[in-house]
Formats: sequence, structure tokens, C-alpha cells
Amino acid sequence: MNHTIILRRKNLTALLAGCLAAARKVYAPVRKNEVVTFQSIDDPAHITLDYIQTVQSAKHVLFPRAEELFRYSTDENNQLRLEDRDVNSFEETVIFGVRPCDASGFLTLEAVFTWDYPDAFYLARREKCTIISIACQQADPWCFCTSVGGGPGHSRGSDLLLLPLAEGDYLVEVVSDKGRHFVTEFAAHFESQPAEATVQRLAVADVPLRFDLEKLQTRLPALFNSDIWTKQAQACLGCGACAFLCPSCVCFDIQDEGTQENGIRLRCWDSCGFSLFTLHTSGHNPRSEQCQRWRQRVMHKFSYLPDRLKIMGCVGCGRCLRTCPAGMDLVECLTAIAEVSA
Repeated sequence: MNHTIILRRKNLTALLAGCLAAARKVYAPVRKNEVVTFQSIDDPAHITLDYIQTVQSAKHVLFPRAEELFRYSTDENNQLRLEDRDVNSFEETVIFGVRPCDASGFLTLEAVFTWDYPDAFYLARREKCTIISIACQQADPWCFCTSVGGGPGHSRGSDLLLLPLAEGDYLVEVVSDKGRHFVTEFAAHFESQPAEATVQRLAVADVPLRFDLEKLQTRLPALFNSDIWTKQAQACLGCGACAFLCPSCVCFDIQDEGTQENGIRLRCWDSCGFSLFTLHTSGHNPRSEQCQRWRQRVMHKFSYLPDRLKIMGCVGCGRCLRTCPAGMDLVECLTAIAEVSA
């Protein structure tokens, strides 16, 4: 589209109601007991836009915490039967109100899930999902998106980006074909700004650089055997909170639930920070120490993924800094790593 599109604040509720009426499942930020997280809504009045960052990301919409892959059973002749999950049954979905950092996290998931084998489950959900992000007007000391190549007004990973205007309205940036189709389908809720008119865009949040990413990535390969991992990991509890809150962590485990006769196979979130993550059946564990697991987390996000898939494994959302029960500060750790000698 070659003209400016406006979403009036007064039309926002009607737009989301229209999505629900069109049989779309809508996920949006909802506040409950001062905690804001992404939930499926049935009433647009329940959403909140007054937040810096949700406690949890919207990753679970496209990559569920526990996901059925198939069912198995045995018939009267004791023959095994498999019932595959029908990915065509996934619902049309809208994720509304994610921050640009979270939207870019979906690109990391997509890079991993299409790397050597296209993951039918993730791709089917993404195909049926429209991601609508809102640029950040505020940030807090834990935000560091600019340090990993992002920004409070970036559109990467979004289908539509809403940029706040002075009177509470939004300038709509159409990022993808899916976003263009969404605007066309729900055109009644958008307005075209007259060519002679101007809009007063509000400034996005100021997120200062917290560390030198290029320097960090240059130093990391030579630090595999450095003792800095042992020093930093002394505070780590191995609880996995950082991984489960992270919008770009992709580790999972495969588990079977049931009996020999029937049951289901599940894909469940996991974390490379857990001591059992790399434990072999033989009893050998190649990452038996917490310092090795901490090294793996940092190297994977800031070295392995960029080298192999040309994408960052961290979006700078700051959730790991805000919620770590041991008070570990990833930014401080990365700054120290960039400065240590090999």
C-alpha cells in the first residue's frame, strides 16, 4: 500500500471484536494482579496496553509449552496404529500488542524450525497467525534490544507494526503480505490519511547500547575454555526461568505419556540449563557442571546461532534480567566476557 494507514484508538476495540467475530483466536496482553501476560481473550475490553514488557512472551502461541505430536494405540491384533496430529485443524490466530523485541523472537524460532527440517507444527501455526506489534514508548533499565541489533520501533518479525501518534491513535506500518491481507479484510476499522495531512508521531523509547555486540562475538570463540564461565555460573541455580520466559529459546524434549497399549507423544519445552538436558542413558553427561551449561546458553545465543543461521538467539527483551531469582545480570556477564582476555 502506498498511502498512510491510521488506526484510531476508538476503533481498536471494534477491530479486535471483528477478529473474534471472524473466528480468529486473539491473544493479547492482559493484566491480572499487577502481572501482564499474553492470554487468549474473548472480550477486547480485557486487554491492557499500559505496560513495558509482559512477564511471559507470546512464544507459546506458535510453540506451545506442551504439544501433542501424535497418538498411538494397539488394535485387537496387537498391531500398532499411529494417529498423526492434523496441522490443518489449527485455528486462525492474531497476536496483538507484542513488543518489537518479541516479534523478532519469532524470526529466531522460524530460523531454527526451518533449518535442516521444516517443522510442520510451527510452520502451520505461523501461516495461520497474524502478528501485530506496538512500538515501545517506554523502556526500563533491563531493556537492551538495541545492543543485539533490534530497536523499540523495529518491525522485524511483525506483520503489522503500530506506531503511536500524539492523540492516542496509531500509524500502521504494513510489513508483510499477511499484514496487507489483514488490513484489506478489516478495512472498515482503518483509515487512509489524506495525502496533504501530516501525523505527529510520538518518539519511541530511548534504549541505550549496553555492550559491544561485535566485540563480544569476536571474542567468544576463543573463550570456550576460559574460567570466566565458572566464575559467572556460581550464582546460577539452573532453574530454567530464563529459558522459559525467553521469546527465542527453542529447546524441547520429546516425552511419551500412556501405556504400552495407547498414549500420546508430546513435545515439551526444555532448557539447556537443566542438569538432565544432556544426560545420556549410559549415565555420561557431557555438560555435567553448571558452568558448562551457562557457557552453552551464552555461546548458543551469541555465537552458534549467528554463525550457523545468521540470526541472533537473543532479542534484548530483558526478561531474564527482571526475573532471575539469583539476580544474574546477562548484560553484565556479556560485558565482562567481551573484556576478558582469552
